[in-house]
Amino acid sequence: NWFDAITHAFATIATGGFANYDASIGAFDSPLIEAIAVFFMLMGGTNFALHYLAWGRGSFTVYGQDPEFRTYLWIVGGCSAIVCAGLLSQHVYGPFFEHLRHAVFHVVSMFTSTGFTTTGFSHWPGFLPPFIMMITFIGACAGSTAGGLKTIRSMIVARLARRELMRVIHPRGQFMVKIGSHVIDEPILAAIAGFVTVYFLSLVVLSLAVTATGEDPITAFSIVASCMNNV
Repeated sequence: NWFDAITHAFATIATGGFANYDASIGAFDSPLIEAIAVFFMLMGGTNFALHYLAWGRGSFTVYGQDPEFRTYLWIVGGCSAIVCAGLLSQHVYGPFFEHLRHAVFHVVSMFTSTGFTTTGFSHWPGFLPPFIMMITFIGACAGSTAGGLKTIRSMIVARLARRELMRVIHPRGQFMVKIGSHVIDEPILAAIAGFVTVYFLSLVVLSLAVTATGEDPITAFSIVASCMNNV
């Protein structure tokens, strides 16, 4: 009905995750509704400046030209494939489509910090529940409604780590950190490194604080991760 549609439309494009049913999106049990939600969660997790440029130029090429957006889609695709393979190996659902359906939905929902669920992933076997929780730290694109570190920061940190390893191997080498054709200045690298350090230090301290209240470590970690990453 219109009330359900408008409620979930607001919560999807804002990656807010609010649902007026306890079962979240799973209450509809509709692959079509889930596919629509996946598309708009991805759009909500995209840098809104790209949407503005695409609208202004009347062209979708700006999305493909942005290195962060390309990495964003690669991460979503790769994580979806990993989760789908994990589900298939344990025969959690029936046909292949069901495994792919729930894998893609939960990866996109958690990666964009929306928090919608269908069947839920806490009961999934093996490494899958913690893996889903860990991808919330990466976060979608900067300039979006998503939480987490953001993809661009994760890209820069990965390149910075690679540079420092190369410096160990080649002490006299000169290595630049680049995103696309743009060289990242040293003050920006230092600021991002400091931010990420404080981010994960806060995760450890707060997780220990919640554990001290009597909760088990897994519950404490998931609570803190959800709060810090706005899931």
